[in-house]
Amino acid sequence: MGNARQERPARIELGRALRAGGAMSDDWAGAFVAVPRAAFLPELMWPWDMEAGRSVAVSRADEPERWQAYADADCPVVTQWDDGRHAGTEPGKVSSSSASMPSVVFRMLRDLDVRTGDRVLEVGTATGWNAALLAHRAGERRVVTMEVDRALADRARTALEAFGSSVRVVHGDGFRGYPEGAPYDRIIGTCGLRRFPWAWVEQCRPGGVVVAPWGTHFSNADGVARLVVAEDGRSASGRFTGPVEFMKLRTQRLPPVVHGEYVRGSVAEGWETSTDVTEAEFLGGRFGPQRFAVGLRVPDCLLVEAEKRDGVRPVWCYGLRDRSWACTQFRDGAKARVRQYGARRLWDEAEAAYRWWVAHDRPGHERFGLTVTAAGERVWLDGSGESWEP
Repeated sequence: MGNARQERPARIELGRALRAGGAMSDDWAGAFVAVPRAAFLPELMWPWDMEAGRSVAVSRADEPERWQAYADADCPVVTQWDDGRHAGTEPGKVSSSSASMPSVVFRMLRDLDVRTGDRVLEVGTATGWNAALLAHRAGERRVVTMEVDRALADRARTALEAFGSSVRVVHGDGFRGYPEGAPYDRIIGTCGLRRFPWAWVEQCRPGGVVVAPWGTHFSNADGVARLVVAEDGRSASGRFTGPVEFMKLRTQRLPPVVHGEYVRGSVAEGWETSTDVTEAEFLGGRFGPQRFAVGLRVPDCLLVEAEKRDGVRPVWCYGLRDRSWACTQFRDGAKARVRQYGARRLWDEAEAAYRWWVAHDRPGHERFGLTVTAAGERVWLDGSGESWEP
């Protein structure tokens, strides 16, 4: 599979870093060496520039060394904007496909625990790199990958064929899975889920493993769920292994929330109160567990952080069942002011969820778990009797 090539120093260093940091287990090192990400990236791509804090356009034809440096870096690379409607070199409005950070890719592959001979279904082909890694590990003609975007599916199929990989690329809605290839030993989703597809559980053998990012509409702070299918096939259950952010399964994207449809007059119309919870406590870091945990306890709600100006950051909560809203103005060195409006007191719900999280010793992702049945989903904490529908 692929052609022999001299390893580049930057890629060698990336491999060392992935192993030293625990992202890549030893059994995936061979696949990392044999299947370079660069073989699957487009000529024009938009990697995330860590220093600039934004996506930047890089053309292989114009800047081959810079292009290669990003291909060998542990950074995400956008490969499509606006579902393919975007044209030109400048970034589009919404990123709709990407090559994930290698550290994220190999953490999820580690969780999947693929063995030689396993039958694997991947949902979310994107560039095809992840599918090629799976094929290298599982073996010839053992991997099926699904992509809902026909242009991306065609591009990935071409790249996989050029590389010499035997992956079968299917254009279709991955939420339904691919029953023609079932049963699978392993199923992996490389897109964020808001509802776990029961079809995946049905198509995975008893004792098989399903790995996918899962979360709520509250924020983009997802967790990687690693579920094992029960012996009777009637459920799949397991813990979250860590934080992650992924583009959402297209059929589960949240429609844009229009602020003017919620606040039709002045924010002052809302019921006013205050809170002792600080911005840092409530929001945490980008990959902290707070937003993930709060989202589990506050259903049908979207959190939006506004830009911070003059020491004030407005944080909005929008109800997704009605037009309830809340605006919490976090102020440096002072109590936050809160305005709430509508049938729900959304900040009260969010603060109560935050205090629940604190009272349970601030659990990280790994203390939460998910159980999926044909009837729906339940989240649980510490394997105890405490569980709830998100």
